[in-house]
Amino acid sequence: MAPTRVIHPAQDDDHFHDECGVFGVYNHPEAANLTYLGLHGLQHRGQESAGIVSSSGDRLHEERGMGHVARVFKKTQLRRLKGDLAIGHVRYSTAGKSNLENAQPFVIESCKGEIGVAHNGNLVNAVAVRDRLEKDGSIFRTSSDTEVVLHLIARSKQDGLEAAIVDALKQMQGAYSLIFITRDRIIGVRDPRGFRPLSLGRLGESQVLSSESCAFDLIDATFVRDVEPGEMVVIGPAGVKSYRPFPPEPVSQCIFEYVYFSRPDSQVFGRSVHEIRKRLGRELAKEQPVDADVVVPVPDSGMYAGLGFSEQSRIPLEFGLVRNHYVGRTFIEPRQAIRHFGVKLKLNPVRALLSDKRVVLIDDSIVRGTTSRKIVSMVRSAGAREVHVRISCAPTVGPCYYGVDTPRRSELIASSHTVDEIRRYIRADSLGYLSLEGMYRAVGENRSFCTACYTNDYPVPFPKEEEAHGMVPGRR
Repeated sequence: MAPTRVIHPAQDDDHFHDECGVFGVYNHPEAANLTYLGLHGLQHRGQESAGIVSSSGDRLHEERGMGHVARVFKKTQLRRLKGDLAIGHVRYSTAGKSNLENAQPFVIESCKGEIGVAHNGNLVNAVAVRDRLEKDGSIFRTSSDTEVVLHLIARSKQDGLEAAIVDALKQMQGAYSLIFITRDRIIGVRDPRGFRPLSLGRLGESQVLSSESCAFDLIDATFVRDVEPGEMVVIGPAGVKSYRPFPPEPVSQCIFEYVYFSRPDSQVFGRSVHEIRKRLGRELAKEQPVDADVVVPVPDSGMYAGLGFSEQSRIPLEFGLVRNHYVGRTFIEPRQAIRHFGVKLKLNPVRALLSDKRVVLIDDSIVRGTTSRKIVSMVRSAGAREVHVRISCAPTVGPCYYGVDTPRRSELIASSHTVDEIRRYIRADSLGYLSLEGMYRAVGENRSFCTACYTNDYPVPFPKEEEAHGMVPGRR
């Protein structure tokens, strides 16, 4: 008999994870409450911790905690967040760094006044800058790259906060969508390459910033536009002011935001996410056709690509896998071991739809291959005659260094195996990926995207020792 053990469902989660979502509200009497709701809308971008900082005009108020937004914030905490402007943050941490010290937004008191900041992205030279600052006497209380930015702001010789922010960020390299809060304004900044999204919205006379537009819908705000790559938006008593203080760089927006990260009801980088996912599925059906009876998307990530594949191929779509949305963080496995227990907690096959069928399984990616192997086995056990796997992106061969929690290169199955070797490992009858050219066609032939995880062509260099060890700079 196997011993009782505690498992985490994420052990069977073979997807990349975005590390953060940011949100901010200016000029609203319920700023903290709206930020709380906005973070609910961004919960998919981070589940490890959540935090809100508000301003009552005379000082900043902060509340942070571990876990989902609804767990961190109760009425008591929200009542303490006074004022008509607020920013918030949800975080997905890398392994070993899930602790309260790293929960954002961060707040400091400096010669520039009180400053709070929430960050989505990753600064590839943060370790080197941090080492330099520590040699000069700086003391850090977190392992986050975001704290490096605050130290640089506090030490800047520039007059005024906006100039100090620009001075600090000109010393940093990598990906950042940042929202700052002071006692009387909020400031949004996006890096010159625009790796991670950031949008501007309006709610009556109030202004809103968010990682994704889906959070605007929840509070009845209207999407206005994207904050552009390299743009700083200052929202304060003088209204909304836009600046472009950084030298221009080639735009490198993360294409995987469309494939997986962003919610399908969002508009990101100027395009509808659900429509692009359907286009990815259509292109996949054109490039990787298969003679089959039913298209079955892997929920939730394969749903819209599955719909596009079905429309293009004219193979009926069926929801042959049902997802359990109420899986907790831990579960006690029975002493009698159950095969593929972690996956079964989250997915269950509908036997009547799969039995004696030639099935096309649609998913957004294969990372290690372990989950795909278990799902294929589950579908076969439900009676499928054939199982064909189709992936709505190119093979993932490289880790991300721009704000995504990824495995080491050696753990990415496509980095060291051919498509047929992966097919044999996951035990599928056939396996087909969408090509990079097909992905470009789906997003409109616009080449202003970062595709490093598919090409190993990294737009911003990073320390070679980080590549060798598969680490994400600034998050040790």
